[in-house]
Amino acid sequence: MPAFQELVFSGVQPTGNLHLGNYLGAIRRFVALQAQYATCLYCVVDLHAITVWQDPAELTNQIREVTAAFLAAGIDPSRAIVFNQSQVPQHAELTWIFNCVARLGWLNRMTQFKEKAGKDRENASIGLYDYPVLMAADILAYRATHVPVGEDQKQHLELTRDIAQKFNNDFSGSIAARGHGEAFFPLTEPLIGGPAARVMSLRDGTKKMSKSDPSDYSRINLTDDADAIAQKVRKAKTDAEPLPSEVAGLAGRPEADNLVGIFAALRDVSREDVLRDYGGAQFSAFKGALVDLAVERLGPIGAEMKRLVDDPGHIDRVLADGAARAEAIAAPTIAAVKDIVGFVRTR
Repeated sequence: MPAFQELVFSGVQPTGNLHLGNYLGAIRRFVALQAQYATCLYCVVDLHAITVWQDPAELTNQIREVTAAFLAAGIDPSRAIVFNQSQVPQHAELTWIFNCVARLGWLNRMTQFKEKAGKDRENASIGLYDYPVLMAADILAYRATHVPVGEDQKQHLELTRDIAQKFNNDFSGSIAARGHGEAFFPLTEPLIGGPAARVMSLRDGTKKMSKSDPSDYSRINLTDDADAIAQKVRKAKTDAEPLPSEVAGLAGRPEADNLVGIFAALRDVSREDVLRDYGGAQFSAFKGALVDLAVERLGPIGAEMKRLVDDPGHIDRVLADGAARAEAIAAPTIAAVKDIVGFVRTR
């Protein structure tokens, strides 16, 4: 596989309130990565959002809110490229070409579709089924080499690699004839991990923190004020035992493990460090410390988000600039793909 210029791509869906899990598992990592890689693209994936029906006015607001969260958390739009997916038509164009490369059997193995469609699979949209191919196009339109993803998206990234490999193999002669070497698309690597790659519900430590959970007490929203954060942390489900002194003692205690993991991520230390300080403590004392820490870390982000949302013109300018910069990368890629597959281009 030839060397490709390092480039990071990732995205967040604009589908409801962003919460602590989105921040610790994704957005905070985006901020760190912009300092490590020369080119980072952070996308509000609104095409993915409409794989299930969205109220148009609410979708508009949510696109701006996710953008505000990116900026409030520390993503610098003069360094990273921040844009919404629907403004760059190459995503949709490449998706169709990849639909003709991907195999039906590959999509039939995607577990997320089965989970999201449930028993009503016949009424699910084609878009929901085809979601992983669009994700592959999102990544490969920029020939991204690295993608920060959660464990739940790892299977989709594996599909992205399969599509890239099959495209490279199917069109190897055409790729070489046009001077692109042995392969046109990279086999993108996942960036998985971090102290809180998977944040769980405050009401059930066995379920992922989710925007779709009907209980607002299951999550801390990034726009929650100090009182709301305090109330949710104090009402978070725990067990009757004090905190253990070692990480091994968290086994079989999902709620305790979740709260310790959240504390560790917010303070940017290990679970071992947290238990060294709080091992043997009752949850009432630990929750008080977690409230103070969460308010300290999240309060400024929520306040800045609200300020930015009140200035939609600024957000739209950031998105417009990002879309232009993103398209400047994607357009030559898709033009080359069209040449590789044999399309006649007259303009």
